[in-house]
Amino acid sequence: MESPELESAVPPESRLSRRAAAHTLAATFLGWTLDAFDFFVLVFALPTIAAEFHRSVADIAFTITATLAMRPLGAVLFGWLADRYGRRRPLMASIIFYSVIEVLSGLAPSYRTFLILRALYGIGMGGEWGVGAALAMEAVGPRSRGFFSGLLQEGYAVGYLLAAGAFFFVFPSFGWRALFFLGGLPALLTIYIRSKVPESQAWERTRPTTHDVVRAIRSNLAALGYLVVLMTVMNFVSHGTQDLYPTFLQEQRGLDASTVATIAIIYNVGALLGGLGFGYFSDRWGRRSVMASAIALAAALIPFWIYPRSLGLLTAGAFLMQFMVQGAWGIVPAHLAELSPPQVRGLFSGLAYQSGVFFASLTAFAQAVLAERFGYASAMAGTAAVVMVTAIAVILLGGERPGAELSATEHLH
Repeated sequence: MESPELESAVPPESRLSRRAAAHTLAATFLGWTLDAFDFFVLVFALPTIAAEFHRSVADIAFTITATLAMRPLGAVLFGWLADRYGRRRPLMASIIFYSVIEVLSGLAPSYRTFLILRALYGIGMGGEWGVGAALAMEAVGPRSRGFFSGLLQEGYAVGYLLAAGAFFFVFPSFGWRALFFLGGLPALLTIYIRSKVPESQAWERTRPTTHDVVRAIRSNLAALGYLVVLMTVMNFVSHGTQDLYPTFLQEQRGLDASTVATIAIIYNVGALLGGLGFGYFSDRWGRRSVMASAIALAAALIPFWIYPRSLGLLTAGAFLMQFMVQGAWGIVPAHLAELSPPQVRGLFSGLAYQSGVFFASLTAFAQAVLAERFGYASAMAGTAAVVMVTAIAVILLGGERPGAELSATEHLH
């Protein structure tokens, strides 16, 4: 039986059936989930990879920076293709690309090769989100867009959760390379997309030319600039609370791999619930106020997230932290889609997101360097506090268009 929420979410003027919309949401959710899985298997294995390549943890953390820094290139390449030629084929191409590079990362013979491959992986990862988010948000209507935005974005948390599960079950017996070999499985998702997912009806009605794309970007540079700043601070918040947390648990708290993986699974369940919950409330109370509230609550939780000596309290703090942080992030796909011009929604939202990723790409590396001097707890708590206060201010300074009709073809000015 089809979900009544999904039924009410489908725009009345759309030719998509409820089943087609469900397939679209499922495919884009899985695309982002598996993309995140491929990214996060690395954060669990940083110390092990560092030891094998005879490098510091900071050096391996720099490969995360390389991935994040290359994501804007993927957003531009695949986003432009999605706005010119439709969403489906660029989405499939980005998934195949990042899956192949992930497998090759598991075969890397040296640190230099591994670094290059992680940079190339960033291109595929950067392309998938913007195209997938545009396709998903165009498949649902305004009444439940925030909820489905949270569902889509928390594919990121589910990917992290799956990476934690792989670290728990696969890593102890097969090592870090096997984690990357699992990253080739997302390529199979393209079969599902090709057979079940229809082209975006909003794109079909717009079908912008290259001239339309360029004109829409030029006439909305101020909006793009704001969204880049917003996504920069939001990425500082997310990566500052996630990327080195498993390393903190291993290196400073002395926890074994199984315990770290268990804690990561727990806090990613919190992330998933937060994304759905805050996304749902953003449909009723507005995007900015709910995002800012979630980040403010996350800032208040910093002492409970990093300092408890009790393992139970530390785990509870990690759960609540990601409930709030990823709760704010659950609103992002809807918020960016509503603020993006329809002629360039795939490029505009993806470029804003991934440019923010680029400017925040040094987060893990900077925290690792600071941790060498001050310890992981102080480095992570201090940076989290600063970026969260900044994020609240940036969120509240911007605009919003909750409930905007994404099938419309008007320009934003």
